[in-house]
Amino acid sequence: MSSSVSASDRLPRDGAFDRLAPEVRSWIREQGWTGLRDIQARTVDAVLDGGDDVLVAAATAAGKTEAAFLPILTRIAGRAEPGLAVLYVSPLKALINDQFRRLDQLCERMEIPLVRWHGDAPQSAKARMLAKPAGIALITPESVEALLIRRPADAGRLLAALDFVVVDEVHAFLSGPRGLHLASLLRRIEALGAPGRTRRIGLSATIGDAEAAAAWLRPTAPERVRLLQDGGSGMDLQLRILGYLEPLDADGTDGAEAEAAAGAGPPLALDAITDHLFASLRGSNNLVFGGSRRLVESLADRLRRRAERFEVPNEFFPHHGNLSKELREELETRLKDASLPTTAVCTSTLELGIDIGSVRSVAQVGAPRSLASLRQRLGRTGRRQGMPAILRIYVREQELDERSSILDELRHDTVRAVAAIRLLAARFVEPPPAGDGALATALLHQVLSVIAQRGGARADAIHRLLCGPGVFASVTPADFAELLRGAARKEAGLIEQAPDGTLLLGERGERLVHAREFYALFDSGAEWRLVAGTRSLGTIPLTNAISKGNLVVFAGRRWLVEAVDERAHVLQVSSHRGGVIPKFERLFAEPTHDRLLAEMRRVFGADDVPAYLDERARSFLVEGRTAYRRLGLERSTMVHTGRDLHLFAWRGSATCGVLAVVLSMLGMQAEPHDLGITLPGAGPDDARLVLRRIASSAPGCLGTVADFVGALQTAKYDEHVPETLLRRFWSRRHQDVLTRMPSLAAEMLNGMTED
Repeated sequence: MSSSVSASDRLPRDGAFDRLAPEVRSWIREQGWTGLRDIQARTVDAVLDGGDDVLVAAATAAGKTEAAFLPILTRIAGRAEPGLAVLYVSPLKALINDQFRRLDQLCERMEIPLVRWHGDAPQSAKARMLAKPAGIALITPESVEALLIRRPADAGRLLAALDFVVVDEVHAFLSGPRGLHLASLLRRIEALGAPGRTRRIGLSATIGDAEAAAAWLRPTAPERVRLLQDGGSGMDLQLRILGYLEPLDADGTDGAEAEAAAGAGPPLALDAITDHLFASLRGSNNLVFGGSRRLVESLADRLRRRAERFEVPNEFFPHHGNLSKELREELETRLKDASLPTTAVCTSTLELGIDIGSVRSVAQVGAPRSLASLRQRLGRTGRRQGMPAILRIYVREQELDERSSILDELRHDTVRAVAAIRLLAARFVEPPPAGDGALATALLHQVLSVIAQRGGARADAIHRLLCGPGVFASVTPADFAELLRGAARKEAGLIEQAPDGTLLLGERGERLVHAREFYALFDSGAEWRLVAGTRSLGTIPLTNAISKGNLVVFAGRRWLVEAVDERAHVLQVSSHRGGVIPKFERLFAEPTHDRLLAEMRRVFGADDVPAYLDERARSFLVEGRTAYRRLGLERSTMVHTGRDLHLFAWRGSATCGVLAVVLSMLGMQAEPHDLGITLPGAGPDDARLVLRRIASSAPGCLGTVADFVGALQTAKYDEHVPETLLRRFWSRRHQDVLTRMPSLAAEMLNGMTED
């Protein structure tokens, strides 16, 4: 394995240590610390000086919790004012439990009440806090929501005099419904007390856009957020990318089918990957990340059966959101205890900062699609002094024959893995997206919540509360009025208006708000059902734009979208016979950023062969580059195979998804994929004609795309939002991409060589 450049920690500064409360200094000495880390010392100074907000960005295990809480405890020691002094908000109950264990002893010594406030926490501690509000509450956004709705008077007593709000894992809140939710809750909490009194402290491991993070943390004054970043330049990293060839008769799914029977054909790539994992990871603590729950279960089952076959104790266990809380916690405890060798095979559930100790290595099956996720995962390994971080990436590429898709020939999973490592070395992290698909549903959710909290409220008061600077800043008064009219429709029944103009919850609104699942704005994942005729094919999640005329790959076949049923979440499809389907394409996989695709193109065009590739992965890289040059892709953006026309946009998932919708709107059947768009049955002249139409459009003049796009209802309460408003919000969210469409079409035209 090869190693990257390492960096040593900076020396601690004694001045910051001396500023801490005596009880805090004694506790630090008892922990055996030799001093504060640099990021901790700088955070102590930032929290104890002045009244600015603070955003701390440092690697996992850099001591961010202590960096924030040691000076906070110093500031609030001896506070006599009633009400909570600190509200710590975390995305995970498990993380709250970890932080409670880390802070409990010190808080008890300083006589500062500390309580966990979530659904699984002891009720007795919450009751004591309600009787005499003081100290610190560790809480999830969902529990804040429940408190505001179910106990509005108590919420005022608890939250009106906060000195600090600490938001952990800020990067997890910069996009998506939970980020919209928490940002709105912070605004509502601020409205309970004196404006500007409460300082906000954000903690994060990976931030791709510090300015965007600061604006999220304090929308009214982002310039007053002090950004403190870890001065280290990286980590010691031992890296290996291992390649595996998938036989032609494999189905190209996540490999959840039974292992190949002995003598029944060549082994599946996943079987060989399992063998390597079993041999490499036994005897130590590790994390193995799979791209789906199905793959996680398949790997864990294969590894368990190998343990049975060799009559050794099983050390491999699955971890994902569908497992019971008890099973997940048992595995987390076993990892942290480190008394028994344990490997967790997981989805993204162990990315965030749950304390599971330091694992020996991290493995990933499939090339990374997100640099932010890759950095989070790497933060789990190499945390002990003198121990390197170890990363193994397993890539599967399809065996080729004369029927193979050119996308399989390009070996782009291997190329993406190399590109991701290059971006990792460049310290790139994706910035949060410009807009959020859950904006409308989040606003409706918060409108209903405010009405419930206040027992009724006027529309103008709700708009002032929710739609100032922050996540709902783009919502105009006209948008807001349309949202309310939609919620007040007789068939919706969510709100109604009293004679004096006060908005009240309607009958359905009452049922919705008082259901337990209302407190969480995020959904388990909107699944859309594919139906061919009267036959149901299965379900898929939708992460990008889709419309009538788009093509989707499902169950090893290509399907044409004939109609989109928004209310029933159904895509009506018909079989499409054109073209050769790439085996490992994942249209609905985790999105990729434009920068990653640009780096992939640079990898294709380069000649270096990184030492961290094993022999098979090296051959995949060479094969992919050979195909890239043979197809003329270093100078051309188009490849015509006779049946399929492939357009190579070299842009991320969001851009390719919108381009496919635009092409479909103009009469083409279009299938977006990782490298661009496939147009089955189309010829070069067809593509040139439609791209010229796009290129000749004035920037920003593709507004009619929003009227054509389908599958708009992807968030939890979108069914209650007027479709016209969903389309308007979609258009604003994709305005930047739509504005760039003419220049992208011109760029692709320039790269289309004449036949």
